[in-house]
Amino acid sequence: MKKFSLLLLLLSILFQSCYSYKTVDYNKIAIEKKQKFEVKGVKGKYIKGRLVSKNEQTMTLETKVGQQTIAVEEIYDVKVRKFSFLKTLGFSIVSPYLLVILLYAMSGS
Repeated sequence: MKKFSLLLLLLSILFQSCYSYKTVDYNKIAIEKKQKFEVKGVKGKYIKGRLVSKNEQTMTLETKVGQQTIAVEEIYDVKVRKFSFLKTLGFSIVSPYLLVILLYAMSGS
């Protein structure tokens, strides 16, 4: 059981994201950059995808399942994906040490 919990901890560390989402105003979204967005609808449904088009009534995202058009009235929150330099730097420095510690702990028991 101890090995399983250490393995689970190791996997959660390895799959950390170097990106974060920042809330933006719908009217200030630029279409030129094909940025990735996360849109939360009024019903609580999240849609992640790349921005294809946007106007006063709708926003179209290219998702894994195809293009999805969302009405502005249904949008509760819009977030844009930003690269986090500090998360990436911290992860690349700390993760090798954590891996060694976890492997040592797993081999000792």
